[in-house]
Amino acid sequence: MSHLETPEDFHARVAAATDDEGRLPVAIEAMPGWDIFPFELDGLRLKPIEPLADAEPPRRGEDPADCNCSEPMPPDRAAEVAWSNERWRLVALDMKLPVSFILRPVQHYDLADLPDEMAAELGVLMVRITAAIEELPSVGRCHVGRYGDGGAHAHPFFFGRPARMLQLRGSCLLDWEENLPEVPLDVRRANAGHVGRRLVERVGGDGPAWEV
Repeated sequence: MSHLETPEDFHARVAAATDDEGRLPVAIEAMPGWDIFPFELDGLRLKPIEPLADAEPPRRGEDPADCNCSEPMPPDRAAEVAWSNERWRLVALDMKLPVSFILRPVQHYDLADLPDEMAAELGVLMVRITAAIEELPSVGRCHVGRYGDGGAHAHPFFFGRPARMLQLRGSCLLDWEENLPEVPLDVRRANAGHVGRRLVERVGGDGPAWEV
């Protein structure tokens, strides 16, 4: 059986590659060499690597009683629900992309402990949401992300990457997003409403809250 690397092993290897200030070199041949990398390289450098933490920090909702899923959605958030059924809510986010969503189970589950039935449903929903987002003329591709470092409640993200803006391709999309101009609310809701209505057609449930 092969050795499974420990956090200490991984951190030691990273630290060994740093300079006298604890900084990794910018990997010119990797991401910064891509034509989609959003920053000019002159003067760019990475932060020093921090010491290894004693433990992973607790996330919101590690205790289900502390998860905000046990409370009613705030009215402003409830107003942004683009689609829902008895198990899931797809909430439109106020981001500077054509459309972006967070998908959350109604009950308290993290991604790693979804019951099999909901895990299967999640797979179908991810496919259907992606397809509906990619129907939008302003979207070139749907990016799907799962981070989970801040909250212990399953919450995959869906980001509509603007069509034909080739610099925004790939994993730098969210670095660019912070610097883009705001998307008008009516445009954002028109795009999100399309996705919500397509989900109603394909998997049932309820459509956009703002159209009720």
